[in-house]
Amino acid sequence: QVQLVESGGGLVQAGGSLRLACAASGTIFSIHVMGWHRQAPGKQRELVASIISDDSTNYADSVKGRFTISRDNAKNTVYLQMNSLKPEDTAVYYCNFVGTMYNVWGQGTQVTVSS
Repeated sequence: QVQLVESGGGLVQAGGSLRLACAASGTIFSIHVMGWHRQAPGKQRELVASIISDDSTNYADSVKGRFTISRDNAKNTVYLQMNSLKPEDTAVYYCNFVGTMYNVWGQGTQVTVSS
């Protein structure tokens, strides 16, 4: 059974940076998409960034130019480098791996950006 373990969340001042990581704790095959989603109070969960098996990436407009998604296939790990953080980025961040026959989610990690 695959479990996604997230790390790197925390409290940071506006303008600061955090790097989130999400690693699969078990064997996982044929990952098509790795992504990061977030859910802020009073808002629906939204896609923040995704990276496809061909290394193409997508970002929400709100984070373009500030966040970078990357992966290490050998480690089955996806990262989210978050720079120039804003209070509006405060949310629980969830990683997600999608394959042909599965869709698994991390437990979520809290990111809080103080003003």
